[in-house]
Amino acid sequence: MRVLQCFTDEEPALSATRIAELTGLPSSTLHRLLSQLTSFGLLTRTPGHRYTIGAKLWELGELSPLALRLRETALPHMSRLYEATRENVHLAVLDAPTPETATALFVGRLTGQGAIPTLSRMGGRHPLHTTGVGKALLSTRDEAWLQRYFSVPLERETTLSITSEDELRADLARTRARGYATTREEMTLGNVSVAAPLARVEGLPPIAIGIVVHLEAADERRLSGLVMQAAKDLRAALRDV
Repeated sequence: MRVLQCFTDEEPALSATRIAELTGLPSSTLHRLLSQLTSFGLLTRTPGHRYTIGAKLWELGELSPLALRLRETALPHMSRLYEATRENVHLAVLDAPTPETATALFVGRLTGQGAIPTLSRMGGRHPLHTTGVGKALLSTRDEAWLQRYFSVPLERETTLSITSEDELRADLARTRARGYATTREEMTLGNVSVAAPLARVEGLPPIAIGIVVHLEAADERRLSGLVMQAAKDLRAALRDV
């Protein structure tokens, strides 16, 4: 796992030397592990003497309930939301080994040529406090959980990110009252997001679905209705899976 976790968005292909730097493993141990991981298909050797994540690891990942149950069930609902808006549609879950380290894990994404660029990708992570789906997920947490979450300083992604506990708590109160969360240029300048949490689904982590649009196209009233309906429909569909 130490070897596999070296691979990131910024460094998807790594040399053995770089992996050694990141893991601190002895050369003999590392080369044995790389050989084994490659033989199992978990890593792939590329031209240029680098390693990338292998097809077998992707295949195994697709057996996760996040793929088989959640994403596959969500795709028709995400498609309808995309067709109604032609904008970025995101599906995320709360990944929280602890509240202090919790993030929004993106498990589904639909976009098109006319949609505004975003930083998200399937399998990527973003902060809870600066993303629409993240705030929607935060709104489902109880007070004991939130106290631990706020024990860690909130990092600023843009000049408009909310990093004050009082301000974010007030934002979460508005989210609970109206049923959806919003961000305005808090993760990426020029972008607005609207997202809604799903009611609890047995066997899955907390889920949120949302949409990201350009600031000038942000019709919050229309988008919130579409997103909340998508969340309701998806929750109903997941009960039968």
